[in-house]
Amino acid sequence: MLSAVFNMARPLLLALDPERAHEATLAALERGLYPRPQGPDAPQLAQSVWGLKFPNPLGIAAGFDKNARVADAILEMGFGFAEVGTVTPEPQAGNPRPRVFRLIEARAVINRLGFNNAGHGAVRRNLERARARRARATQPGLTGITGITGIIGVNIGAGRGSEDRAADYVRGLEAFAALADYFTINISSPNTPGLRDLQAPEALDALLGRVMTKRAALVDDGQPWQPIVVKLAPDIEDDAIGPIVQTLLRHGVDGIAVSNTTTSRAGLLRGGAGARNAHLANEPGGLSGRPLFRRSTELLARVYLECGGAVPLIGIGGIDSPEAALAKMRAGATLLQLYTGLIYEGPGLLGRIKRRLVEAVEEADGESVGALIGSAAEAWAAGTIA
Repeated sequence: MLSAVFNMARPLLLALDPERAHEATLAALERGLYPRPQGPDAPQLAQSVWGLKFPNPLGIAAGFDKNARVADAILEMGFGFAEVGTVTPEPQAGNPRPRVFRLIEARAVINRLGFNNAGHGAVRRNLERARARRARATQPGLTGITGITGIIGVNIGAGRGSEDRAADYVRGLEAFAALADYFTINISSPNTPGLRDLQAPEALDALLGRVMTKRAALVDDGQPWQPIVVKLAPDIEDDAIGPIVQTLLRHGVDGIAVSNTTTSRAGLLRGGAGARNAHLANEPGGLSGRPLFRRSTELLARVYLECGGAVPLIGIGGIDSPEAALAKMRAGATLLQLYTGLIYEGPGLLGRIKRRLVEAVEEADGESVGALIGSAAEAWAAGTIA
């Protein structure tokens, strides 16, 4: 019933300013106004990754719930995991408005938000409240820090004016050591000047040295061990992919997220922005949605092959249909994250993706979605898939 209500409300939300529409969505989730699945997920969708039990591979991408206001609601909607943030040590207002632009015909969004968030302290308090709220209703056999089935990751970033960006990531580990199921190190947003410089192998080597040293120290102090995921940009030059991935592997990162938004407009121009939105195509910021799908999926496949399939990958970028989700898994993703696709397709997209993944597992004579991972990576990496 509520899915139908969301579908009816979508034209109204799309008529609003994007940030006002987003706030309205968060407010609805805070009030419990969201659809819930009718039953448990099919067993074929479950995976154990990093020692964590994911009931299904679908997660909400960072940027949707920057301040951890609705992480438990996201899980109750049927996501297997939620990633909150990006969160910086101190509160940030982000870039001036307007800073989010919908390209409806292209099923895309351009944003230049600039890590707007409430800071470590506020986000930590929100996660603590969510954990306490869910602990009161904990049922036997359920996992996750909120007491319901699902995983919560914290995406951490560096402050805009920080003089020591690596120190900001270290502070993020300290702030959420007792609350995060995993961490994502965001060094790939295009909206914080100079942040992507941290992807260069030498800078990445120095950053990860400090991050991994801090994680080890936290574990020695009795904090739980959490996986470290690094999120990459889709705009990495082809000849830089190998050195970057090898740096990540050398430091023992536990996962790689592929990818963040793009500064390129190639996919947008190829897909067509539509006459109504054409003037928005050159707005500065990161492009997400359908035009990002091909580039991010090809990069995903190349990273998968470079890793030899040894490190779980999170596939992000342009997932707005069951077939797009399936393609990401076949290109090498163990887990998937959605955001822009939900703006245009609504929460019903979750159920449709889950059904298609179960069908694909059955078609492959597999027991779980693990049978799908990387099965078409070589073709995607070679660019031979139409």
